[in-house]
Order: sequence, then C-alpha cells, then structure tokens
Amino acid sequence: MSMVKVTFTLDEETVARLRQASVRLNKPQSRVVREAVHDYADRVGRLSERERLQMLSALDAILSRTPTRSTAAVERELREIRRARRAGGRRHRA
Repeated sequence: MSMVKVTFTLDEETVARLRQASVRLNKPQSRVVREAVHDYADRVGRLSERERLQMLSALDAILSRTPTRSTAAVERELREIRRARRAGGRRHRA
C-alpha cells in the first residue's frame, strides 16, 4: 500500500481521543485514523439506528391508519390513472 503524507488540523479533544485509541489498541495513530476513515466511509449513506427506528415508527403509523376509501374506490381510481397513462396523458391528443 502506498502512503501519502497529509496534514490536518484537529481540535484538542479529537487529538486526545486519537491518542487514547492509539494507546488502547496498541496501534500507531496513523493506522487508527486510516481505520476510522475506512469505517466511517462504509457507514456514509446508511441510516443510523435512531433514523431507522424513526422511519419504522412512521411506517407503523401510516399502516395503522383506518382507510378513508373503500378498496373498490381505490381500484377504480387506479384503473382511471392507468387508462390516462396509456392514452398519453395531457401531451397526447387522441
């Protein structure tokens, strides 16, 4: 693995945590940073546990609502939408 030397400015608390992790893991600070960046990059874009629970809660709330229309009314509306799409919508004149 080729290495590139870089310089970062970190606050004192972050540096203290980096040093503690380095000592605790018995690894060089640069390796701790590499592993931390690797782990962070893997998590970017994923939901946190809190976000996941919030979304599940919202989904549960939606699913627990009493329907405001009958199944027949929904099916009728869906048929109308499909028919309009097949006809080309607003841009297409039959």
